[in-house]
Amino acid sequence: MLWTAPELFDKQPLLKPTTAADIYSFGILCSELITEMEAYASHKNDQNMTDDDIIYRVVKGERPPFRPLVNLPQNSDVNPTIVNLIRDCWSERVEDRPSMKTIRTVFKGMGQKNANLMDHILSMMEKYAGSLEQEVAERTKALIEEQKKSDILLYRMLPRLVADKLKAGQSIAPELFEEVTIMFSDIVSFTRLASLSTPLQVVNMLNELCTLFDGIIDEHDVYKVETIGDGYLCVSGLPNRNGTAHVYQIADMCLAFQRSVRTFRVPHLPDEQVQLRIGMHTGPVVAGVIGLTMPRYCLFGDSVNTSSRMESHGKAGMIHITPESNQYLMKDYETESRGESIIKGKGVMETFWLMSKKLH
Repeated sequence: MLWTAPELFDKQPLLKPTTAADIYSFGILCSELITEMEAYASHKNDQNMTDDDIIYRVVKGERPPFRPLVNLPQNSDVNPTIVNLIRDCWSERVEDRPSMKTIRTVFKGMGQKNANLMDHILSMMEKYAGSLEQEVAERTKALIEEQKKSDILLYRMLPRLVADKLKAGQSIAPELFEEVTIMFSDIVSFTRLASLSTPLQVVNMLNELCTLFDGIIDEHDVYKVETIGDGYLCVSGLPNRNGTAHVYQIADMCLAFQRSVRTFRVPHLPDEQVQLRIGMHTGPVVAGVIGLTMPRYCLFGDSVNTSSRMESHGKAGMIHITPESNQYLMKDYETESRGESIIKGKGVMETFWLMSKKLH
């Protein structure tokens, strides 16, 4: 805005530039070249003016017009004609500004009389253009790097597909997924472990365990929905549909979870063996983004409740699954019937244990 002609501010958004407006900008640039300072630098340093203050005074149309100071030392070799030309270029009246043809004629005339001065101006312009190009490239690179960091953080909080839509300003409508597989896990006797630990030790323990699980998730087509205390909720089959692969992805992940906790030790309680209680169910859900501040991608539906019930009615070190999940897994995985059980909110259900993957 400091280089923009005042007449372009008459309407918002800015009017399209004209040749006369370009001449004004050229005059501002020339004042920087001969003073070797940024435009309005004297006003900023001496009067503590901000860019907004300067633009306000330029647009207001003061008499005389508010412009950069071109104060040259007594022994300066700058031709006074250049100073007058600059002041003509940034004239308030558009019709008083010289044409580019006139500017060329003046520069040519000065070039014949004082070649050193013209060489100085041309070299300064080349130096200015080169340094500006380098600065723009460096700032662009830094901006891209910061954008990458922001994207990485965003993709850890929301699915990539959802995050990209939010970045593009698109609304995320709730979506029905006909079949996904959901997993709930919980640390057995977590209350007792917490009672033997300080709050800081509890946080460190959960952080190490969740970091271990997160590494396993990265190896599967699974989305981590959230962690609530020692609870861990994952799903496969959304937001990217993957056919029936979601059942096998969750099953492999659950088995990997159980293998990993066998060798996991709590740093401050090395004699304690951590065990997981895992529940798994396959069924339909609705998914959508909830909230504007710290938005979360949440799941809704009876399938979420059913998988939670599988976890809460399970046993330590076991993977408790519903018949819907079992019908997909019984061919390639070892499963055992638990028999019929009374499941809170579901009534009597025949459920199964997922034991291992078959070796073919």
